[in-house]
Amino acid sequence: MPVEPHLPTARTKDRSKAAVPSELDVALVGAGSASLTAAAYLAQAGLKVACFDPHYVAGGCATQFARGKRARRYLFDVGLHYIGDCGPGGMFDRILRPVGVDIEYESMDRDGFDVLCFPDRTFETPAGMANYEARLLEHFPGESKGIARYMNLLRQVLGAIAVLETSRGKMTLAVLWHILLHGRLLPFYQGATLGKFLDTCTKNPQLRAVLCGPHGDYALPPSQVSLMLHCGLMLHYLVDGAWYPKGGGQVMANGLADRIEELGGGVHLQHEVTKIDVESGATKGITVADRHGATTKIAAKAVISGADIFQTMDNLLGREHLPASWQKQRDKWEVPNGIFMTCLAIKDDLAAKGFGNRNYWQFDHYDVEAMYRQGVQGGRPNVQAAYITSATQKDPSTEHHAPKGVETVEVMAMLPGRPDVWGLTPDDLTSEDYRHKPEYLERKQRVEDELVRRLDDQFPGVGQHIEFRESSTPITQTRYTRAEGGSGYGLSATPSQFGDKRPSWRGPVPGLYLAGHSSRSGHGIAGALSSGKTAARIVAKDLGISLRKE
Repeated sequence: MPVEPHLPTARTKDRSKAAVPSELDVALVGAGSASLTAAAYLAQAGLKVACFDPHYVAGGCATQFARGKRARRYLFDVGLHYIGDCGPGGMFDRILRPVGVDIEYESMDRDGFDVLCFPDRTFETPAGMANYEARLLEHFPGESKGIARYMNLLRQVLGAIAVLETSRGKMTLAVLWHILLHGRLLPFYQGATLGKFLDTCTKNPQLRAVLCGPHGDYALPPSQVSLMLHCGLMLHYLVDGAWYPKGGGQVMANGLADRIEELGGGVHLQHEVTKIDVESGATKGITVADRHGATTKIAAKAVISGADIFQTMDNLLGREHLPASWQKQRDKWEVPNGIFMTCLAIKDDLAAKGFGNRNYWQFDHYDVEAMYRQGVQGGRPNVQAAYITSATQKDPSTEHHAPKGVETVEVMAMLPGRPDVWGLTPDDLTSEDYRHKPEYLERKQRVEDELVRRLDDQFPGVGQHIEFRESSTPITQTRYTRAEGGSGYGLSATPSQFGDKRPSWRGPVPGLYLAGHSSRSGHGIAGALSSGKTAARIVAKDLGISLRKE
């Protein structure tokens, strides 16, 4: 039977069985978005590179998985549900096209790509800064002063980002001069939390909740999240709207992996890096184990780790190789909540029910702080909000998401990834047996049922037409990506863990470089791709070569 090219596993067999090289110029830990991007740039520069990942699909969080037989197949997105800045010349074009990867994007509803659903109010977030400000004033006419202050900060951050991009992120004199002239709020609030800044804008709890908007994209309350991170995330979508990659969340990973191989590099799946090898205080390569446990040592001039930062420091490198300054830094790191996701196949017409190519953020109340404080109740996960999205609605012309007449929907909730919250012990995480423990299954089922209920409340009647359902917990995230705390967001985006307070691109030992969602580029697909490109540029510089002109 011929392979279905759109399936996430279409290249699994080839990439799992490909011969492992004995030496490389650059070895990359993981085959997530960051590692794939870095590998593509370095391979294009003529270096011998390869990515190694324990999973059977390339892409990390930017993957899909399939369920059902060929005649009744459903594809679901793991982590790429929407992105911003995808217009011509946007950030994704600027990162992917220079390495020969060209992606098409479907624009989401420009009059309301994010729909915030509160008990007595629905706020539709439109594309365009002026449109967003006008809609805020329409909903909150008595809050014009606070809204103007909030929008003023967003515009100042947007201007600073534009100037920083021209200086490749360096704080030059031109950047400082721009901030002095046009960013008068920035010096006072660059190290503040969102909550602290909102205190200077409004006391209205409803407006505050709307301004916090899709806080599930960083899984932190306003009292903890970096104000600058929040502004950057809002701008990522507001300036030119939200988008979804045509063909699904796997297409970027596939495009990058294919390109790496075209350039002579390797993408080795079901091959786990078990050690970053260090000799005489410098990185010399990696040790890789295949799915049968057979290990191979691979010499490399440089190693880029796109793996979870805790996994990299504690297990792959080992604390014995961490300088005191890195050990001190590592012991302070924190991660945000994880994501519980319920994937559904629904034989119903969602468009007729008003769904559309939008995201729905459903909240039980306006107290954003309480949503995080009360995420655990009685030692168990406690759902107070949900995120709802549908690939078949965002990308209706792609037929392989689901059989004709069937819609795919993903419903998510932010919940802690601690083992005890799921009825497990830390030791259970090292064994796949946790999936069969009655207490874990019972808690998982309760959350799944709750998310289905919330979907049905939002779109009455759809719950009667579910023909497939499956859920993953934050523990599942840890199993597949080795992520600390089951979080796909890396280090918490707090002021003390934002920007240059995150780990440096150059790791704690010579020859080791860092990329991924805990990098200085930030989390999310955009942050991961950016981190890969930056890591590649730094590695190339250290190896005495130049990347192709962009």
